[in-house]
Amino acid sequence: MQLKYNRQPSLGSSLIKILFKFLLIIIFLIIAIFLVEKISFPSPEKKFEIDVTNEIKKL
Repeated sequence: MQLKYNRQPSLGSSLIKILFKFLLIIIFLIIAIFLVEKISFPSPEKKFEIDVTNEIKKL
């Protein structure tokens, strides 16, 4: 007598796998946001003032 091989996973186990993957993605995104905030990007020291009055007069 051969045992029947169940090829389809049960609904409960597939839901658990989906929830587990979703939680891993959420945790990964939270860690990524936290690490990006820790990086100090250089900010420009001089403000650029562009005079556009000549260009407006030409239009």
